[in-house]
Amino acid sequence: MWDYSDKVKDYFFNPKNAGVLGEANAVGEVGAISCGDALKLMLKVDPDTEVIQEAKFQTFGCGSAIASSSALTELIIGKTLQEAVTLTNQDIADFLGGLPPEKMHCSVMGYEALQAAIANFRGEEWHDDHEEGALVCKCFGVDEGMIERAIRMNKLTSIEQVTDYTKAGGGCLTCFDKLEEVLAKVNAELVAEGILADHEAYRTGVVDAAEIKAKAKAKKEAERDAAPPTSPLTPASPLPPPSAGLTNLKKMRLIEEAIEEMRPFLRKDGGDCELIDVDGSNVLVSLTGACTGCQMASVTISGIQERLIAKLGMPIRVIPVKSHVH
Repeated sequence: MWDYSDKVKDYFFNPKNAGVLGEANAVGEVGAISCGDALKLMLKVDPDTEVIQEAKFQTFGCGSAIASSSALTELIIGKTLQEAVTLTNQDIADFLGGLPPEKMHCSVMGYEALQAAIANFRGEEWHDDHEEGALVCKCFGVDEGMIERAIRMNKLTSIEQVTDYTKAGGGCLTCFDKLEEVLAKVNAELVAEGILADHEAYRTGVVDAAEIKAKAKAKKEAERDAAPPTSPLTPASPLPPPSAGLTNLKKMRLIEEAIEEMRPFLRKDGGDCELIDVDGSNVLVSLTGACTGCQMASVTISGIQERLIAKLGMPIRVIPVKSHVH
């Protein structure tokens, strides 16, 4: 089971600066809902002093992603862009009292979003390098540039660490050879620069891909029993056995049941949730009432998603959409 600090739990249950910033003049977006994590960081920057006056975020992801995004905004408000640009993902993790290794990619996503927002303010192009040919891990949409930055910034020396910090290699692992190549290359550069000891550097061929895959599989099985922080909508409970064999009708009924179970909590706060459609593993819902445009909407969506995953025992993506007018 993952060990979350009290601060991570607090910033998940009570996120600071969640929501839309209408007066934003710097916006950074990283990740993709289809890959499991997405973050939109919005800043209001004084054009004369370049001081960050306000910062808000919208996150689609786990509790650690929400906590990391919230922590990021707290860290940068009041700082100049020159000061903020030096922030690292480790600074975000340290601010939260640490993150489990498997969740460090959440702090990396925050770092990337900040760099993108600052570039946006300055009218510069910030390359996510997601064009054809630059993508290393297709399962999670992770490019070579992000992997190199994570290795260099955090002095990573193993494939497992690269996966923890970027999610690359956390799926089918067909990208193993490329991950090895990038890790060995950047480690060699760090040794040449005197940043990393030669005996610590990763070298191609020292690890068996089959062994890494076996460890990854074992980790996934262990993660099924690990209860992440949950919102009030998602009481902590172990995941049931995987239910990939569910018929569409059964899946739909389970989803409807789960949403009905959560509606009293939403209505209590003046909001509601309506199931719109189910498209494969994507569940389309409409938030209404007080939930619409609420600063906590991203937390609500994350809570609904975690509840559905617990109910079905299979990966589910909850996507907010506008309901049709009847």
